[in-house]
Amino acid sequence: MPHSARHKNDPRLLPVIGWREWVRMPELGIDFIKVKVDTGARTSSLHAFDLKEVVRDGIVYVQFMIHPEQRRAHPTIPAELPLVARRRVRDSGGKAELRPVVKTMIDLHGQRWPIELTLTRRDTMGFRMLLGRQAIRGHFMVNPGGSYYAGKRPRKTRIDREEVMP
Repeated sequence: MPHSARHKNDPRLLPVIGWREWVRMPELGIDFIKVKVDTGARTSSLHAFDLKEVVRDGIVYVQFMIHPEQRRAHPTIPAELPLVARRRVRDSGGKAELRPVVKTMIDLHGQRWPIELTLTRRDTMGFRMLLGRQAIRGHFMVNPGGSYYAGKRPRKTRIDREEVMP
């Protein structure tokens, strides 16, 4: 039986993550983004702005910009992914919003797998990304009292900080 299938049959074998973790999203050029693990949210959500849909070869793509750093407007990362769907999502205040849905790879705690993300503005929220229960089901158990089980974000070196400076 494959390793992941054993986990789904026995949740005690799943690795543990906390209520917040650092993840990578290589297809989007995001080395690290702090996520809130939200088992109350069905779908994951990413802060995105300047959304634009374009059609190429009969496929609809969503072009958007990302600010992966909390409370910062830099860096700004341009991204483009195929549109998977449009989904009506209720925000934390109960307001329904029709959001584009995209699919991308995520790296967390030594695992890499595809997840669906809704795109919306989250610049007023504490986290630029929510990792919902669909994304973590069968991959992890969540300890709501812990954080950063997958490790803390590596500190930026002086050279990294200089590259980010305008």
